[in-house]
Amino acid sequence: MFQAEIFLGLSLLALMVAVGSGVYQRLRANRLGRKLQAAERRMDSMLNQDALTGLMSRSEFEVALDDAVVQADRDGTPLVVLSLGLDSFRLINEAWGHASGDALLQAIAQRMATSAGDLPLARLGGDEFVLLRRGALEPGQHLATQLLGALARPFRVGTQEVSLSASAGLALYPQHGARARLMLNAGAAMHTAKAAGGAAHATYNPSMDIDHRELALLRHDLRQAVERRQLELVFQPKIDAKSLQITAAEALLRWNHPTRGVISPALFIPLAERHGLIIAIGNWVIEEACRQAAHWRDQGLRMRVAVNISGAQLRQEDLVRRIGESLRRHGLRPERFTCEITESVAMEDTLATQQAFEALRGAGMHVSIDDFGTGYSSLASLRKLPAAELKIDRAFVADLEHSADARAIAQAIVQMAHALGLRVVAEGVETTPQRDRLVALGCDELQGFLFAKPMSATALGLWADQDDAGARPAFRDSLFVETAATPLN
Repeated sequence: MFQAEIFLGLSLLALMVAVGSGVYQRLRANRLGRKLQAAERRMDSMLNQDALTGLMSRSEFEVALDDAVVQADRDGTPLVVLSLGLDSFRLINEAWGHASGDALLQAIAQRMATSAGDLPLARLGGDEFVLLRRGALEPGQHLATQLLGALARPFRVGTQEVSLSASAGLALYPQHGARARLMLNAGAAMHTAKAAGGAAHATYNPSMDIDHRELALLRHDLRQAVERRQLELVFQPKIDAKSLQITAAEALLRWNHPTRGVISPALFIPLAERHGLIIAIGNWVIEEACRQAAHWRDQGLRMRVAVNISGAQLRQEDLVRRIGESLRRHGLRPERFTCEITESVAMEDTLATQQAFEALRGAGMHVSIDDFGTGYSSLASLRKLPAAELKIDRAFVADLEHSADARAIAQAIVQMAHALGLRVVAEGVETTPQRDRLVALGCDELQGFLFAKPMSATALGLWADQDDAGARPAFRDSLFVETAATPLN
C-alpha cells in the first residue's frame, strides 16, 4: 500500500514536471517569437525608413518608383524623378562637426517634406535626396524651384544661423530613359546644375552623360593649369558715380585652355571648389593681382585692385598673412587692396566671417560684400561684419528700368548701406538709364559694360594711356590723381 502511494506520488510529480516544462517551453517560445517579431519590425523600419531623417529609404523609394512606372505604362501619365543635392554641405561638417551636420540634415528633411506634401521623398545618403511626382515636366520644374527656395531660407543650428543652397536635376519618364536609368539621369542633371554654380535646377538631356566625362578631363587639366601658366587675370574698372573717374579695377579669372580655348569661370571655379583646388588658384590670383598693381604703379596708374575671395580661402587661418606678404613683396599699401566676398559666403558662419573680416580690416585692407541682395542677410548680421562696401547684384540693376520692385530693393540697399557707413557699388551697368537711376539712388560706384568690358592688364594700360583725349576724357585723369570720394593715400 505504502509503495503504491509512493509510485502514485512520483507519477504525479513527473506529470507536473512534464506539464511545467511544456508550459515553460511555450512561454519561452512566445517570448522569443515576440522578440523576433520586434526585430523584424525594426528591420523593416530600417529598410523602409532613413534612420537619421525619417524619410523613405532608398529601397522603399525604388519600390514606389517601380509601382509608379507600372502605373505610367498603364495609363500613359508621365512621371518626374527629382534628384536634389546640397551645395558644399561638407563645409558644415568641417566647421561645426558631424553632430551639427546631422541636426541640420534633419531640419532640411523636415522642410523638404513640408514642401513635398505626400509625394514619395527619400534620402539616398549623405546630402542627397530624391523625390517622385506623377505628371508633366513643367509642374516638376515648379516644384524644384519651390524646394530650392525653401532650402535657401536660413536654418538654425544651435546658436548659429546657417544659410545654404541646393541643386536639383529632373528626369521625365519615359522621355528621358527607361526605369533603370531614371535616377541616374536625374542625378546627372543635378550634378550639371552644381557644375554651373549651384543653387539652380536642370533637366536631363543626353549630352549630360558626355559632359561628366568632359568634367573629369577638365578637373585633371585644371590641376596643372597654374604651373603651366594657363590662367590669366582680366580687369574691369570701377567708376566713381559722381565724377565718372576710375577708382579701382576688379581682377577676374580666365582659363586659356590649350585645346578648348577660353573656359568660363562659371564652369571651372565650382570644379576647383569641389575638388580642393581653389586655395592654390586663389593664392595665385592674389600674387598676380599684386604684381600687376605694382606694375601699374610703376607706370603711374594709381588704382585700387580688387580680388574675389572664396569661402575656402576665407576659412584659411593664414589668409591675411599671405595677402600681407604679397603686398609687401610688391611694395603695395594694404588700403589699395580690396577683398570681395559674396553675400552667401559671408553669411555661412557669421562669427567666423566676422573674425576674418576684422583681421582683413585690421590689416588695413578694403572688404566688400559682393552679389548683395541674392542671399538672406539680416541687418543684425550685416552690422557685425566690418565691411567697407556692398555691391548690388546685377540682377536688380538689369531690371531697374522696368521693375518697381527692383528699384525699391536697390534703394533700400543703398539707404541701409549708407546708414551703416558702407559705400555702394552697382555691378552690371549696361545702359545710360540704368546709370542715371543708380546715380539718383545715391550709388557711390558703378561697374559694367557701359563703361568698359573686362580687359587684359596690358589693354587697360593702353586704354588709360591713349593719345586720343576725346575717346574717354572723363576716365583718363582719374588713373593719375586721387578722387575725393575714394582717396588712395
